[in-house]
Amino acid sequence: MFKRIRRLRFAVLPALVTIAVLVTGSHGFAQESASQPLFEYSAINHPVLGKRGMVASHNQLSSEIAAEILAKGGNAIDAGAALGFALAVTLPRAGNIGGGGFMLVHVAAENKTIAIDFRETAPAAATRDMYFDEDGNVVPNETYRFSHKSSAVPGSVAGLAHIVEKYGTMSLAEVLEPAIRMARDGIKVTYDLAADLSRSERLRNNPAALRKFYKADGSSYEVGELWKQPDLAWTLSEIAEHGVEAFYSGSVARKIVADMEAHNGLITMEDLGNYQVVEREPVRGTYRGYDIAAMSAPSSGGTHVIQMLNILENFPLAKMGPESADALHVMAEAMKFSYADRSKYLGDPDFVEVPTETLVSKAYARDLAARITMDRALPSDKIAPGNLAIYESDETTHYSVVDAEGNMVGNTYTLMFTFGSGVVIEGTGILMNNNMGNFTLRSDIPDAFGLMGSENNLITPYRRPVSSMSPVMVSRDGQPLLMTGSPGGSKIISANMQMVLNVLEFGMNIADATVAPRIHHQWQPDVMQIESGISPDTVTRLIDLGHNISFSKRSAGMGSLQTVMWRDGLFYGYSDPRRPGAGAVGVN
Repeated sequence: MFKRIRRLRFAVLPALVTIAVLVTGSHGFAQESASQPLFEYSAINHPVLGKRGMVASHNQLSSEIAAEILAKGGNAIDAGAALGFALAVTLPRAGNIGGGGFMLVHVAAENKTIAIDFRETAPAAATRDMYFDEDGNVVPNETYRFSHKSSAVPGSVAGLAHIVEKYGTMSLAEVLEPAIRMARDGIKVTYDLAADLSRSERLRNNPAALRKFYKADGSSYEVGELWKQPDLAWTLSEIAEHGVEAFYSGSVARKIVADMEAHNGLITMEDLGNYQVVEREPVRGTYRGYDIAAMSAPSSGGTHVIQMLNILENFPLAKMGPESADALHVMAEAMKFSYADRSKYLGDPDFVEVPTETLVSKAYARDLAARITMDRALPSDKIAPGNLAIYESDETTHYSVVDAEGNMVGNTYTLMFTFGSGVVIEGTGILMNNNMGNFTLRSDIPDAFGLMGSENNLITPYRRPVSSMSPVMVSRDGQPLLMTGSPGGSKIISANMQMVLNVLEFGMNIADATVAPRIHHQWQPDVMQIESGISPDTVTRLIDLGHNISFSKRSAGMGSLQTVMWRDGLFYGYSDPRRPGAGAVGVN
């Protein structure tokens, strides 16, 4: 039986309204006015509305499936798990059961927020030098990133099953049913999916992937054609019938290990059987009176979103104005300091001590802010990871779901690159991750996204690699108000931070906040990347301040935010237009 939808349990959101109904307080940030209209017609972009819940994801069809779960009486946890499995069918470039990730889950009945770590783990046979040849050079990508040997032990199935069994109202079989149906009966190929498959040569290099993603003659599916995935339907059905054990010790596990053994992979039955989901305490901070909860280590995203916000709280950004040269300047400087610290201090907290408390402290942020001057950019070679002792006392997808009880789920999970390793496990339809590439090979070698790391993130058996993935939740007076998150590799952190700033600092609605052009600076290399839409005069001013602007990537989209929120008795959702095929769906 489904639980009945109970009365709303949210606080009113006083400041998360459009700029036209905000006034500037004494500290330069948005405060409520007397009137809060449903629509602000001066806004350029408008969120989707719903009365009983909201879903935002990178795939419209999968969002509709999650909304149907809510409409039937399932909660946001049920819908979030159903959405995660559905995306493995509809969005194979990123949605997955062969990868892993991080979730924030707010359980309304217990008034608690949990960080769910279902990140992949290194196999027992993994070693620090496994991707170096005898001369000390990194082996070619075909082995390092695009082979069976590039896969870590997947956590997605365990993570999605965990939240259903512990916090959901439906059975695992019920939330799997839509994904099984779509894989078995087929889905119509969209323009987005057709384009992804037609340009992915890597999938053609693996026989099982070639059979899964292309026609019998090797040709690509055309838009509107029906695409069936019988092997994946079998795998999902085995999980529905036999539980998570099917994937980690049963029929599916045996196929995974057989394929690994046949192709020099590392994952064994023991590796799969030892995999565990970890519940962690979220990393927490505040911004202008709002509470921020985000994913804790081994995610670096949550820690450094909060660190950046702490630094920026020392500047009158609202007075500077969104997209002004001054605001973008201090944002870029804050990014440099945070990404520098990321390079040294982040790792798997089950293996190393991560100084999270210091990294997110207001005192540390004030000292970093004091090094930022308004007349000149600080070169990256003048910035190093901070001395914390004195303070101590890409391809990824995200979705957000909220229900009428106040439960929220934000899930960011990944295969790493588009279509991961390009390896499909024979007979299962499972596309495997290449997340071993998220480990640091050596401290002088950047990862796949150009990020520097340290010995805290070296390959070690059963260690979880550091990731930028981090769902972010905003609350006020103990009540959750907004959930957001994004894919984008190293740009996840900066995209999430700018979303929070746009809403809390600049008073944008979530649609305008999502569409607003973004910047990114990750310390090394010393380059500020900018999206199209930022004024040429602003760019000239940033150059005059000493910023190195990347014009070649100016038009490239940064991330793809999927956001849900509640205000004035309605649910709001918005899917970032930077990725095709995304969609927010409200429940009425």
